[in-house]
Amino acid sequence: MRITSARFVTSLDAFKSFPGRGLPEIALVGKSNVGKSSLINRLTNNSKLAKTSAEPGKTRLINLYRINDAFFLTDLPGYGFARAPKEEKARWARMIEGYLSGSDTLRHAFLLVDIRHDPSDDDRMMADYLRHYSIPFTVVATKADKISGAKRGAALMSVGRGTGAQPWDVLPFSSLNGFGGDKLLSRIQAVLSPAEE
Repeated sequence: MRITSARFVTSLDAFKSFPGRGLPEIALVGKSNVGKSSLINRLTNNSKLAKTSAEPGKTRLINLYRINDAFFLTDLPGYGFARAPKEEKARWARMIEGYLSGSDTLRHAFLLVDIRHDPSDDDRMMADYLRHYSIPFTVVATKADKISGAKRGAALMSVGRGTGAQPWDVLPFSSLNGFGGDKLLSRIQAVLSPAEE
């Protein structure tokens, strides 16, 4: 797959109707600052499409991006941001759950986990949530440029163990240098192809 067009469509504070609703959706879920917005920018080759920040908790709404006029990438608020007020964290959780349980055109989710660390309790809970609601998902190990190639295999084993995924199904990715982007795009193509037939 090659991405030839990408545009921001809207931000939602709760899952509801939006322009273009009905096209397939692929959601990005993960902890705050794990690299969801950076992944969108790298895949679309547009560094300014999704707002990024070194400060966790930047994405506070459901942000929808229309790709190739064929599907949406949905950037969901990050979870696990310790310094956010309790009410704010509860609001983010409602947004995430409302979207994941409410979208009837959600085809797949990418669960992003930092390759440098064991999956957190929140990551495990999200993997369990996706399985419970029968939402197909792929684990993406972000920030792959931060560790050496020699350590990557062991790190992927750890990420797979923590999320219940087979390590060979975990996709390492770097938004800095694009490592793993081709496999990510291939996975998106595979997810969408049944809809195109």
